Amino acid sequence: MTADDIARRAFLRRASRLALAGTALPFGLNLAALGEAAAFTAVDYKALVCVFLYGGNDQPNTVVNYDEARYARYRAIRAAGASSSGLAIARDSLAQTVLRPTVALPDAAQYALHPAMRSTAELFNAGQAAVLFNVGPLVVPLTRAQYTSPDRDRYPIPPKLFSHNDQSSVWQSSSPEGTTVGWGGRLGDLALSSNSQSMFTCICATGTGVFVSGDAALRYQVTSKGAVAVPMLQSGPFGASAMLPTLRELLTETRSHVLENEYNRVLSRSVSAEGRINGALAAIDLKTQFPAGNSLAAELAIVARLIAARQALGVKRQVFLCSLGGFDHHDSLLELHPGLLAQVSEALAAFYRSTVELGVASQVTAFTASDFGRALASNGNGTDHGWGGHHFIVGGAVRGQAFYGTPPPVSIGDSSAPEDQWHVGQGRLLPSTSVDQYAATLARWFGVADTELNAILPNLRNFGVAAGRSDYPTDLGFMRPA
Repeated sequence: MTADDIARRAFLRRASRLALAGTALPFGLNLAALGEAAAFTAVDYKALVCVFLYGGNDQPNTVVNYDEARYARYRAIRAAGASSSGLAIARDSLAQTVLRPTVALPDAAQYALHPAMRSTAELFNAGQAAVLFNVGPLVVPLTRAQYTSPDRDRYPIPPKLFSHNDQSSVWQSSSPEGTTVGWGGRLGDLALSSNSQSMFTCICATGTGVFVSGDAALRYQVTSKGAVAVPMLQSGPFGASAMLPTLRELLTETRSHVLENEYNRVLSRSVSAEGRINGALAAIDLKTQFPAGNSLAAELAIVARLIAARQALGVKRQVFLCSLGGFDHHDSLLELHPGLLAQVSEALAAFYRSTVELGVASQVTAFTASDFGRALASNGNGTDHGWGGHHFIVGGAVRGQAFYGTPPPVSIGDSSAPEDQWHVGQGRLLPSTSVDQYAATLARWFGVADTELNAILPNLRNFGVAAGRSDYPTDLGFMRPA
């Protein structure tokens, strides 16, 4: 094979994954692979919506220790090295966001959400949301001693811990930056044959994200206003609208040259998808009000509208990605964090209300993720990168008003006490629950068979009863049976 042959084949592979105007949009699908990828046939509708918090959310000030004993330790640690209360939130400001689970936690432990997250606290206390403690990427279950061991063959750790780009990629795909397939995309691969319009299985409402990229189910990009348009086909070259019909014909007609034809075929599919999306959205009259000036709310609003248009779009299973950035608070935590948490809380609440309006509250589940959690110890005006963190699951199918996972001790992890096993220094949490366990619980609800889970989540085989680790179950129990 010559270099020209290799280049030509590479172009053909990539051409089906790119759209015009400099935006990477996966409009080209390998249609021959769709039937082979299917693992189940859906008869109802379900959607998973990942809300990714880029930058590493500070979990100690998101899900806050509230009982007096633990709050006192939290305050003492967060005040260290700073004046007054340092980074600690005043306990009396948490009264409106105290979480009241149906089953009390051991040792009289209590938690409240950040005062800016009143809407999420209300969802939790109404049974529509749950909290998952201390979840993060793991290759195998680890103790602190195993984490510090030099024997990485027996005790492997996720690649490039504490790196933003790599850990956000590991969360979304089980691999560091540069990977091309995420576990949300793998879910889409298995669901493709359930959707008559398979192109709309995996949808990204936010920039780019590997989470919704599969092997056959490729990422379809939208904006908060709908489908991404091909600019030249909107106004014509240099604004010459009279040339639009001719230009459209030239760019979508069948060509004899294989590369030109592939290019036009992809563009034609792009134009067709744009028309189908925007046509379906035009018929939607969603009454739920989403907060203005909130970018995450805008993304979740378009997701809600796409879900409302599910029949017109020919889909029964969908995976979405939304996000909010700005969580890298090495400083100005108290000034910047509340506004971001308010956006998350209000956006999630509005999205849940929209699913109620649409009659699909029990068929749509939203969940949060982030690069990593952060250290409990203050660095003076902020917090440094951590590992495990706390996350929310929201929806009518969630076994809400409950906590899942293991509540971490309130310490900075510098002692050798047995109860301190979940810390690796400065209050950085060694995850007691893996992302794979989190994802497997969501995947089962979505319709994935147990026999397919290991193909979606490559590290899951190291957890659960089959691996001799019943203390790390592959079903965390936060979803109601399908």
